[in-house]
Amino acid sequence: MKNNSMKILIVIPARGGSKGIPLKNLKRINGSTLTSLAIRVAKELPFDKTILVSTDHQRIKEEAIANGAEVPFLRPESLSGDSISDYDVLIHSLLESENFFKTKYEIIVMLQPTSPLRRLMNITDCIDKLISDDLDAVWTVSPCDLKYHPKKQLYLNNSNLELVDPSGKDIIARQQLSSTFVRNGVCYAFSRNCLLNDKTIYGKKTGAIIIENENISIDTVEDLEKVRSLSEV
Repeated sequence: MKNNSMKILIVIPARGGSKGIPLKNLKRINGSTLTSLAIRVAKELPFDKTILVSTDHQRIKEEAIANGAEVPFLRPESLSGDSISDYDVLIHSLLESENFFKTKYEIIVMLQPTSPLRRLMNITDCIDKLISDDLDAVWTVSPCDLKYHPKKQLYLNNSNLELVDPSGKDIIARQQLSSTFVRNGVCYAFSRNCLLNDKTIYGKKTGAIIIENENISIDTVEDLEKVRSLSEV
């Protein structure tokens, strides 16, 4: 990849089903739905792009179109369950979009509506890094507190408390631990080759954009209320 003039497909996955919060992707923050917030920031991107909402739900489709996104097809039921991977949704979106729009997309970006605290620069940084470093994928991540480092984590094995990583028994100070990160759902960027040929969202060369400010991936009502309170500040 050589420049940022390539066609970009922005995929916003927004299925209707959610066990924790029914129709979660239509919940509102300061009057705007999670789906519309993702569309809004995508529209600000200074790239040649198509903004696609991948959904299986008519109300979400209507919300997406009303906010300027494309929904030329609904996601099939086979791709709408809790156990469907991000890869399955992305490859379906890419192939169907290329067929519908008669366009070849070199970069695919995924913006999950459940991470509404994202900033425009989080997305542009991902795309710029993917291009400049010639990577297969770039994920946004958040640093983890060292208190929860894998070498300090425990599990119960038939009621016996054991270390997840046996080498953790040698850890006596936090200075012995390397930083770890968790993906936060703010942005993922992929090369076309990563999805089509390598068939993965974690390519051989995957980079990261570390986001230090607070980001919340909404899974529960409590998460939703916390985001609402932060958005009011």
